[in-house]
Amino acid sequence: MIDNVNLADAFGQVSEAWRPMIAGDINDFQVKVVKLVGAFHWHKHDIEDELFLVVAGRLRMRFRDRNVEVDPGEFIIVPHGVEHLPEAIGAECHVLLLEPNTTLNTGDQRNARTVHCLDTIAARGRTLNTKGPNA
Repeated sequence: MIDNVNLADAFGQVSEAWRPMIAGDINDFQVKVVKLVGAFHWHKHDIEDELFLVVAGRLRMRFRDRNVEVDPGEFIIVPHGVEHLPEAIGAECHVLLLEPNTTLNTGDQRNARTVHCLDTIAARGRTLNTKGPNA
């Protein structure tokens, strides 16, 4: 069924920082919502590019050679193969991710923050229909 997704409601369902949830599917891509607190860890994705759209708070995307600060309403695209470290500036940052459904949140690293099977947000009292290896 086609339905709209309210981002405030979607972020309200995210209970754990750095644990993305699927908000929708677009062909072989997924729209994910995630709350960031503090810094993540250095990693890269060998195949997948990632889009980080800041909805609330501020994001610092650290690269080996520079940092880029991203404000609400702005996004940054991290190309595949580029080492990066996302970091919330301040208390918490809400980010919408657009990335292939094969993307593992920790990229080429495996650790306690690796999420192999993502949960899906519920829209209007029901679970959204999702597909793909992270569904």
